[in-house]
Amino acid sequence: MSTTTVETSAAKTARASSAGTSGGSRRRGEIGPGARLASHGILIVASLAALFPIVWLVYLSLGPDKDDYLHPGGIWGKMTFDNYTFVLQKTKFFDWLQTTLIVVLGTTLIGVVISATTGYAVSRMRFPGYRKFMWVLLVTQMFPVAVLMVPMYQILSDLQLIDTYLGLILVYCTTTIPYCAWLMKGYFDTIPFEIDEAGRVDGLTPFGTFARLILPLARPGLAVAAFYSFLTAFGEVAFASTFMLSDTKYTFAVGLQTFVSEHDAQRNLMAATAVLIAIPAAAFFYFVQKNLVTGLTAGGTKG
Repeated sequence: MSTTTVETSAAKTARASSAGTSGGSRRRGEIGPGARLASHGILIVASLAALFPIVWLVYLSLGPDKDDYLHPGGIWGKMTFDNYTFVLQKTKFFDWLQTTLIVVLGTTLIGVVISATTGYAVSRMRFPGYRKFMWVLLVTQMFPVAVLMVPMYQILSDLQLIDTYLGLILVYCTTTIPYCAWLMKGYFDTIPFEIDEAGRVDGLTPFGTFARLILPLARPGLAVAAFYSFLTAFGEVAFASTFMLSDTKYTFAVGLQTFVSEHDAQRNLMAATAVLIAIPAAAFFYFVQKNLVTGLTAGGTKG
C-alpha cells in the first residue's frame, strides 16, 4: 500500500512539472514567440536593405537612356539589354578584365604567401626585434595615399615599372601584406605549438612543418587574407589611375571612370558595367565563404 502511494505521488509530481512546463514556463535562454517573431522581422528588413542597392543597380542598368535614373519609373516599360551589349562590344571591357584578373590574382597570391610566412615566423620564432618588426609593418599603414604617391611613382619610374602589371601588383602588396601579416600572426597563435614539435620529431624541417602541418590548419585565416587582398586590388582607384597609363591596361575601377567626362555622365552604361564587374567579385566570395567567418573570428583570441 505504501509503495503504491509513493508511486502515485511521484506520478502526480511528474505530471505537475510537465503541466507547468507546457503551461508557459521556458527554459533558461529560450526566447518566446514574440521575441522570435521580432528577430525574424529584423533579419528580413536587414536582408532587404542589403539587397536593395543591388536590385536597384540592376534595374537602372536596363534603362536605355543615360538620364533614366532621374525618372526610374519609366524604365519598367522600356527595359533593354542594349547597355550590356554596348559595354561588351564597344568598350575595352575585356582588356579591363584581363588587367584586373592579372593584378588581382598576382596581388592575392604574392600577398598571401608573404603574409603567411611572415606571420608564422613572428608567431613561432623569437629573433631579435621581432616585436618591433610587427609594429613597423603597422606604421606603414598610417601614411595616406597622397603622401605615398610621389615616392612610389619615382621608385617605379627608376625601375621602369610604370604602366606594367608587376609595378601595380607590388604597389598593392605594400598595402595588403602588413595587415594580412598581423591577421595571420594572430591566427597562427591559435594553433598549438605542440604540432610544430611533432613535426620536428618526425624529421620535418621548419619549412616542411609549416607547409605540411600548419598551412592546412590555417585555411580559414588564409581565406580571409586572400579575400582582403582580392578586394583591395579589385576596388582600388588612386594607384591604378596613376601608375597605369594605357587605356588597355585600366582595371575595372578605373575603366568605370571613362563613362564620366567633364560635361556628361553615361550612368546607364556605368550601371551595366558595375553589374558585370560584380560577377567575379561575387564568384570569389562564394569560393572562400566557407572559411571566411571562421577566419575572421579565430584570430582574435589565443587558444
